[in-house]
Amino acid sequence: MTRVPAASRAGRRSEAGGFDRRLIAPMILGSILNPINSSMLAVALVPIGRWFHASPAHTAWLVTGLYLATAVGQPVIGRLVDTFGPRPLYLTGTTLVGVAGLLGVLAPSLGVLIVSRVLLGIGTSAAYPASMFLLRAEADRTGMRSPSGILAALSISNQVIAVIGPTLGGLLIGVGGWHLIFAVNVPLSAACLVLGARRLPRRAATSAAAVRPGGGLDVIGMALFAGTLTAFMTFLMNPAWGLWWLLVITAVAGTCFAVRELRVAQPFLDLRVLGGNLPLLATYGRQWLAYTTSYAFMYGFPQWLQDSRSLTPSAAGLLLLPMSAMAIAVTALTGRRAEVRGKLVVGAAAQIAGCAVLSAAGSGSPMWLLALIGAFVGVAQGLNGLANQNALYAQADPARMGSSAGLLRTFGYLGALGASAADAAFYRHGATTLGLHHLSLLLLGVSVLLLAGVLIDRSLRRVGRVPTT
Repeated sequence: MTRVPAASRAGRRSEAGGFDRRLIAPMILGSILNPINSSMLAVALVPIGRWFHASPAHTAWLVTGLYLATAVGQPVIGRLVDTFGPRPLYLTGTTLVGVAGLLGVLAPSLGVLIVSRVLLGIGTSAAYPASMFLLRAEADRTGMRSPSGILAALSISNQVIAVIGPTLGGLLIGVGGWHLIFAVNVPLSAACLVLGARRLPRRAATSAAAVRPGGGLDVIGMALFAGTLTAFMTFLMNPAWGLWWLLVITAVAGTCFAVRELRVAQPFLDLRVLGGNLPLLATYGRQWLAYTTSYAFMYGFPQWLQDSRSLTPSAAGLLLLPMSAMAIAVTALTGRRAEVRGKLVVGAAAQIAGCAVLSAAGSGSPMWLLALIGAFVGVAQGLNGLANQNALYAQADPARMGSSAGLLRTFGYLGALGASAADAAFYRHGATTLGLHHLSLLLLGVSVLLLAGVLIDRSLRRVGRVPTT
């Protein structure tokens, strides 16, 4: 069980369930580092492109660089959290965030700025798995079976911050230029370091496998996983016949990874357990589909507003406020309910509605209609993110909560990478209205597939309605 110094226990636990309340602030603050860096860039791609005289196809690497690093880093660092505990990984990751922020501010070229984003992806990969690990450990310590209130707080901080980010990014750019969206990482990193050093337990519960000699650390498996995912996502970022060799690398590395994980005593990813957990695999699939749509909209819509509607970055960010408001509202209203199926049905339906209206938007569309599109997407993002997180908590192996939570983020960023590739493909000659319409039709198909997956998954009826441990 998680051990907390006796002197610090009094007055630090939530009245509801006995949770250590001092853990909540570093958990939430650390977990927002990734979504805020993901989303603020949405309104900065155009000014950064103008600053470095780069096309949208080149600035897209600012998006994909972070997602590539994060998609690989989340489950790997999550497994390290499972093995060594959350504190050292949390402090190391948040330190790297501050360093990456400074590098971004001082970047003399687009290439260096991309390196900064990659470092941000690695650094921000630690806090969310660490937070989910701490949440599971506290739930075990206190006996609370379904800490839906704490999960709702994490969902608000992760999902809602993602939609507040474009508005915040637009305001920062309006005040001091795009450099400020990198500079903001320095004070955030410092705050995380102070809170983490003072409040995170020096010793935390780990699984029995993790504390045996060797620590259950499958370094070769991690390396093969990273190689497989990197090759696949690099192809996904720019799918072309000339890059067929990346698919060969993906197949070879993936086969070697599967063979090793099935044979090693303490695998990085237990494929037998994971393959037998169909509800969890379905949750990962839903995360992929939901994030494909939400991130394609988050990056594609503001670019269209700026290029085709001639709005400033600040104005484009403000037009996304309804998205932020609806995400906050639905998460706050439904967060304490552990059931997930209803949230997913409404979320997928709202996503379909938003994509349908988006396909009819044009240069003459009234502002209220454009704001309505954002509101639909906000409802979808708030509900889908919250429901998938709650489902993961109920379905994942408690001994591998860190790596399972990291893998949930990986599938989200696979969707984000697919979204980035779609934006780049449809905006190859600029963010035109025709490109927006083609993008919206693709996203409409993805959203219909998401709804169909929710409706046929009977296991969702049990999540939140039966005791979970």
